[in-house]
Amino acid sequence: MFGEARAMTAATAFDYRTARELVADLADGRVSSRELTERAIARIQALDGRVNAVVVRDFTRARAAAAAADDALARGDRRPLLGLPLTVKESYDVAGLPTTWGMPWFSDFHAATDAVVVERLKAAGAVLLGKTNVPFGLGDWQSYNAIYGTTHNPWAMGRTPGGSSGGSAAALAAGYVALEMGSDIGGSLRAPAHYCGVYSHKPSRGVIPLRGHAPPRTFGGTPDLPVTGPLARSAADLALALDVLAGPDFIEAAGWRLELPPPRHDRLAAYRVLVLDTHPLLPSDRHVRGALNRLTERLQESGATVERASPLLPDLVRLARAFVGLLMPVIFARFPEDYQKRMAEAAAALPAGADDVPAWTLRGANAAHRDWLAADAERVLAAHQWHELFEKFDVVLFPPMPTPAFPQDEREDSASRTIEIDGTTYPYGDQVVYASLATAPGLPATTAPLEISETGLPVGVQIIGPYAGDRTTIRFAELLEESYGGFVPPPPL
Repeated sequence: MFGEARAMTAATAFDYRTARELVADLADGRVSSRELTERAIARIQALDGRVNAVVVRDFTRARAAAAAADDALARGDRRPLLGLPLTVKESYDVAGLPTTWGMPWFSDFHAATDAVVVERLKAAGAVLLGKTNVPFGLGDWQSYNAIYGTTHNPWAMGRTPGGSSGGSAAALAAGYVALEMGSDIGGSLRAPAHYCGVYSHKPSRGVIPLRGHAPPRTFGGTPDLPVTGPLARSAADLALALDVLAGPDFIEAAGWRLELPPPRHDRLAAYRVLVLDTHPLLPSDRHVRGALNRLTERLQESGATVERASPLLPDLVRLARAFVGLLMPVIFARFPEDYQKRMAEAAAALPAGADDVPAWTLRGANAAHRDWLAADAERVLAAHQWHELFEKFDVVLFPPMPTPAFPQDEREDSASRTIEIDGTTYPYGDQVVYASLATAPGLPATTAPLEISETGLPVGVQIIGPYAGDRTTIRFAELLEESYGGFVPPPPL
């Protein structure tokens, strides 16, 4: 079977099988972990000179882990990911490998221990090939930095694969691995999945531990906005990863695991769906709206209950303002002091009445603790409103980002960047509002591919659910995949 797969086209070969399929192949002896690992290494070596997704390579240890996995399989061991090659985002600590977050002053840092997520992946039998690229400080919807260079979208060189988990999504779309680990605070799982035509899951806040996913030489703090989560080429693989990764930190000492509720429904017709195709502060473009509207029509035809508005919905402008106020202190705390000084000077120069996303960004970057507390109070109010909304609805559908993948723009002054939407130019940073719906209140959000637009680029949907409703949003994505199709490979590289 494996030999036959080598002769198949990229769109049907082993390179694009799902993690579940590969784990079953390994367990049944149809392929070995050594074969899968060598195939993945060969594909990375052949193609990644153009894509530049896997920027930290650990092939020697991967080969040893694959041999150990084959021995374990031969003994009858059956763990969830046993023998499966995968990669993780560069921002995760992996013992012996560099962790830089794309910041040059951390280029000599090598982690001493594994992140909790990496520990759990290895315990489940995964074979770690290396780490994938990120933007500087994980602070962009592109993935480039001075250490590792630029990652490109396998669908279109010169277009962004997204950020900050852009290398993760690109590795999946390029057919290197079937499962990846990323993280999200401002859309860093959702934007890359949308741009590269793959799946991702931003879990409910606190479901997957963050320890070992923090800037070098820091321990990290109590989870607030950021989360860690999987990317894959099928929704079912997100569920597989969630089973491996979910649970409190130090579970061995605590002696208990997190039990997330089951999906609310197992049929599309049973779902109650609220569809929002744009944000009041930044419109989505016609390709994104069109894909979501076509999905809405299909859901209505399937028998699902679909509405396009609700008085229960929180005020999305107030929520976005609060989110930016919570997010910017986290983002800019990682930046050099001279940069922070320039931000403070720019904030001081703002007109008193400035009330838009760029102004919120500058003020948030220089926020006092009382400002953060005020934003947090807004966030708590919105969380209660979302709770009431999810008494009536099961999921909310919303674009992951306002456009398909945009052309790379590496100007150092991000404030000078723009995004074009249906012929109109908007500030680049305004796109952050698309992350606010799920991130601020800590809700789960699964991103699923919908279609390839007339631009030739993928378009996805963000499926938002109630807190701890992770299995509901993933199951809804599975049902969409079963009914209408899911991931398709990009044109051959």
